[in-house]
Formats: sequence, C-alpha cells, structure tokens
Amino acid sequence: MTDLSHYRNIGIFAHVDAGKTTTTERILKLTGKIHKTGEVHDGESTTDFMEQEAERGITIQSAAVSCFWKEHRFNVIDTPGHVDFTVEVYRSLKVLDGGIGVFCGSGGVEPQSETNWRYANESEVARVIFINKLDRMGADFYRVCGQIKKVLAAHPLVMTLPIGIEDDFVGVVDVLTRKAYVWDDTGLPENFEVTDVPADMVDKVEEYREMMVETALEQDDDLLMAYMEGEEPSLEEIKRCIRKGTINLSFFPTFCGSAFKNKGVQNVLDAVVDYLPCPTEVDPQPLTDEEGNAIGEYAKVSVDEPLRALAFKIMDDRFGALTFIRIYSGKLNKGDTILNSFTGKTERIGRMVEMQADERLEISSAHAGDIIAIVGMKNVQTGHTLCDPKHPCTLEAMVFPEPVISISVTPKDKGGSEKMGIAIGKMVAEDPTFRVETDIDSGETILRGMGELHLDIKVDILKRTYGVDLIVGEPQVAYRETITQSVEDSYTHKKQSGGSGQYGKIDYTIKPGEANSGFTFNSKVVGGNVPKEFFPAIEKGFKSMMGKGVLAGFPVLDVEVELLDGGFHAVDSSAIAFEIAAKGAFRQSIPKAGPQLIEPIMNVDVFTPDDHVGDVIGDLNRRRGMIKDQEAGVTGVRIKSDVPLAEMFGYIGSLRTMTSGRGQFSMEFSHYSPCPNNVAEKVIAETKERNAKK
Repeated sequence: MTDLSHYRNIGIFAHVDAGKTTTTERILKLTGKIHKTGEVHDGESTTDFMEQEAERGITIQSAAVSCFWKEHRFNVIDTPGHVDFTVEVYRSLKVLDGGIGVFCGSGGVEPQSETNWRYANESEVARVIFINKLDRMGADFYRVCGQIKKVLAAHPLVMTLPIGIEDDFVGVVDVLTRKAYVWDDTGLPENFEVTDVPADMVDKVEEYREMMVETALEQDDDLLMAYMEGEEPSLEEIKRCIRKGTINLSFFPTFCGSAFKNKGVQNVLDAVVDYLPCPTEVDPQPLTDEEGNAIGEYAKVSVDEPLRALAFKIMDDRFGALTFIRIYSGKLNKGDTILNSFTGKTERIGRMVEMQADERLEISSAHAGDIIAIVGMKNVQTGHTLCDPKHPCTLEAMVFPEPVISISVTPKDKGGSEKMGIAIGKMVAEDPTFRVETDIDSGETILRGMGELHLDIKVDILKRTYGVDLIVGEPQVAYRETITQSVEDSYTHKKQSGGSGQYGKIDYTIKPGEANSGFTFNSKVVGGNVPKEFFPAIEKGFKSMMGKGVLAGFPVLDVEVELLDGGFHAVDSSAIAFEIAAKGAFRQSIPKAGPQLIEPIMNVDVFTPDDHVGDVIGDLNRRRGMIKDQEAGVTGVRIKSDVPLAEMFGYIGSLRTMTSGRGQFSMEFSHYSPCPNNVAEKVIAETKERNAKK
C-alpha cells in the first residue's frame, strides 16, 4: 500500500502541436517505463496508439499511463488539444488533481490553450506551466510569460530561465537553487551537468529570484516579515510556500525547455513532486442526489471510507471494453460486487488492470487515489458513479454540450448495417458528445457531433477499426425553430361517439420564452375550471409537439405556454382528452405566432499573421460573421467573432489558403440566433425538397 502523499494524478493539456504527447513520451522515458522514445513525427509515440492518431499526428483519446519518479507514483493522462475533442479534456480534468499546461515557445498562448485553461480553472486544478519548443525559430520565453499574464490572466511564477535561444538553446537555470543545467549534443536526457550560472545571466537570475521569493512568501506572513527585515528563508520554507500557492491557484510555477530535444523535462517532473497536490490535498468531490443537487456530503479521499469511484472514459480495444475509473474513496478488490448508481444495477468486478499506455498489468486490488481500468463492464457509461451497494451515492454528474452538426450515413453493402449498428453502439458509449439517430421517414442513420473533424474521424474509425464502408451525405446544420409574437387563443377538443366521449377545453397564451430556456409551462387557472390533475397532461401535450416545428419540421426552442382558463366535463374529460387538446392548440397557434428559423452561432477565434488580417476579416464578414474583438500579439492578430455554423464548412481550407498555411482557428457553440429571411427561405425549401424525396 503506497502512502497517498506519494501519489500524483496529473494531466497534460495544451493547444494542438504544443508538444503534449512528446512531453508525455519524455516523462515515460525518464521514469524508465519505455527505453526507446517514440516520436509523434514518425507516428510511433506510445500514447497515440490509434491508427488515426499516428497518421494525423494528433491525439484524439486521452491515454492514461502510470510511472514512478523519485519514489512518487504518477498517473499521467495525455489529453487531446483539438477543439472537437474538448470533451475529452473536460472529463479528464474532472478526475485529476493537478496538471502540466504546455505552451509552445514560438506560438505562445493559442486559441485552444485558452479554452483548456478555462476548463481547468472551472475544475480548480492546480497546474505547473512548461514552455516548450524553445529550440524553435522565433521562440521567446519572456514573451510567452507575458501572454500568459495578459491572455489567461494567470500569474506565471518563473522557476527556470533558458540558457541561449533557438539553435543555441543548451539548457536552463534553476532560479531557486541558482544552478545551471546544461545538456550535451547527444540528445539523451540523462547527459547533463550541473554548473554555475553563466556570467552574463547572473543579474537576470537574481532579479527573477527576488520576484519569485517575494511572490512565494506572500503565502506566509511571518516568513515575509522576516524576509523584509533581511532574513533569508531556507529552500524548504520557500518550497513549502510555493506548494501552498500552487495548490490554492495563486500562481503557476513556470518552467522552460524542449521536450523533443530532452532538455528541461526533469525539472518539470521534480516540480510535480514538489508543488502539485496529492489526492488528499485537493478539495474532496461533492456528492449529489440523482438530479445533481449537492447534498452536503463529500467523497473524502481515504481507504477507510465506503467505495466511491467515477467512470470517466470508456475505451474499446482488442481486449474488450475498458472502463477507466478514478477511485475517490475506499478500496476495490477483484471479485467485489459494486453498484452503478445511475442504472441502479450491480456488477461484479472481473479483471482490473493498470495502464501503461497500450500495455496493461493485471492487479488484484486498488484504493483511493488510484486511476485504473476495469475490463468487461456492462452498461457503464462516461460519468457514471460506481459505489458500495450498502452506501449508494452519486458523484457530480457531468454535463456534455449538445452536438451541432450532423451527417447521414448508409453502408455501401447490405451486410454492413448490422456491423455498423454494433460499432456505432460501442462508439456512443465511448464518446458522450457523439449521438446517433435514425430518421423515421427515410430510415437513414444520422450521426451528430461537435464539428467536421469530429465526424470525419468517427467515419474513419468505422471504416478502419470495424471495417464498415459508408456513403456519407452532406453535413447538415442543426437548425431550430422558435416564435416571435405572443398569441392568446382557445382550443376545444370534443368527440362524441356512443359511450363516454372526450372533452377538453383550454384557453392559453403562447409567447416567446427566454433565450435557451427550451420549453416552459405555467398555469394561471384559479378555481376548478380545469382541475389540477390535468395540468401534467396539458404540459405533456404541448411538450410532445416541440420536436417538430411548422416551418420545416426542425425542433422548436424557447416557447412559453401559459394556461389561462378552460373547461371540463365531469364525465367526458380525461387526461388523454386534454393532452390531445394541447397538441391541437399547438398546431393551431404556432403558425400565428410568427414562427422563425434560428441557427447555431459559433464562437470563432481566429489567429492570423499581421499581413493577412484584412483578408481574414473580409472573409468572416462574407460568412455573415460579427467581429467582436481584435487583439494584436507579437506574431499576429487574434480575431474573435460570432459566425453561423452553416457558413463555417470547409473553413480551415480557406483560412490556410488565405494565410499561407499559418492561420489557426478554434470554434465552439455559443447560442442560437434568428436566420436572415433569404437564408431561412433557402433552408426551408431545401428541407422540404429533401423530405419530398424520402
């Protein structure tokens, strides 16, 4: 049983191409887990073991790896940087205690690093910063530190300074101990010597050390007073203060180096041991009821507590389904029976494994603080809580964004449908932002996801991993409908045909609701004109009609229905009669309430070099974009805008063409807003035509 204070559950997160996977590789090499470092460039890295990852050179799934450094156990999760996979980052952060934020020395704080940083702030994860790729052209450590302050509003606490830049980058100076670490040309991480600070850097190191010590000692008033009076604190005291400040997110210890060239990674590992929290130092996870409201209890990290664990990722591979779990409290042994609080079913634990990238070690027990995988669990999905059957509980429920884009797919050959059904079932369990529906009229399978790349990769996985060839339709935008005017109306449903009839009369107002409210229902009926027991039936009737609007059959959003009055019959009125009345009322009144098509608007964040700004803005305007903000950086300009999703298809291609391949962008869903008339007419006509063909 390892002491919990020697555990570090950390994640590595950053923008695409900042070097997360390469950094993870180096950590594994240094900790002796792998003996030959694989390169992303050659498609051989350990954590990117999916074919699609090796090919594109990007990380799609978070991979979990365990290793040891200075008698401390690290559970490292390498997360993807690409915007379409932010959900992977989000759920990884949920189960981590600390993180390493990697930034590129020349690219600096890029759009996606900002999103990931925001997620980490929300999850209150302590982080150290590693500024990577200092051997690159245009790398500038001090500039990136400035960007972190300005763009992320974070306080980088500089712990190491680079010796030389770009091609001359040879090592780093540890500001705390005033020692220089210089690596030789062999490129091996262990070949370095510790020397004195180069003469031309002494003043700079002293300046930064003074800043660092002052900032650190703010965490302890007594030490600060003594320091002001000229008393030098010991290294242990400074480290203790840095640790405290890192854990309460006052600042972020910042290191520099080049993971690819193996320089400066050791210092980051030491920092993880020294400054990032162990499982017991993090605020414990709150327990909630089924609806997600806190009940005031917490999952204390301790072996003596009842078992509480969170399934945060499901992965299907050649060995069967793996469910990754983080154990918050209690312990888990092979053969135990556990309860899934979401489904209310119990399961027996068969095999448990510890992951070392794509290799695994069988284990017989695990305890609070561990991150492990369980083989062959049924009916467990991402975000489910696993707990002791005698002490049922729910850890915080995870909320996932709604997909905004869809494509239709049909298998090329007849035999493919069954294969496709099984494969898609597995993929939906793995990725909660990926949805599948069947179109009732045409029988087509519709895949929904977060963006073009997201769906593109899903189709690719279906083809390669499961051998299903698909015909893919054009991407479709998830349009919605709403209303613009308030209508007061009345509707009576009566049917008399021998025996008991049906009767329900309702007077109501239908009006536009608050943005993003979906559907709200309230009643102003006083007295017994419509008995209370029929309210749910009326609400159900209206709600069931929201799925299909009157313009082009898209779901309806943001409608408020207010029941004013009505009438009932002592014999003939029933719940079903009022439900039918509500459905008839919806059909009658919505066309009068000024129905309108609304479209998803995306928050688009574009980075472009200075000389192409005009082209990029002109292009965004042509795409009906609203420019919100421009921010000039050293290497280029960040343009933030709101653009309809319908106009963003294939944007990456045109951005690269405009900016000679240097532009980058990220986008995420923001809100729905009304479509201009010309666009709406076109969409409605196309939809009707498509439906007519079915």
